[in-house]
Amino acid sequence: MTTTKQVPACNLIQQAIESIEHIIYKNSDDVAVSIARSFERLEERIEAMESRLYSRFADLEDGMQEAKELIKESAPSLHKAGSRA
Repeated sequence: MTTTKQVPACNLIQQAIESIEHIIYKNSDDVAVSIARSFERLEERIEAMESRLYSRFADLEDGMQEAKELIKESAPSLHKAGSRA
């Protein structure tokens, strides 16, 4: 009759942990570079979004300035029209 030797579970767990640590250590540079690139892409997208927002704000300010000037130009004629009544 053959007997099988059982390996304690804690030995397997320790071996698994060491294997995972080895893999993480081996690939940590790749992971760090990947994370850094992701942050760079995120920063580029944020900058592009800010640029579009400032451009739209400038367009709105221009439109408001044009509207103010139109109101100023038409205000005297409105005031004269109101005084006739």
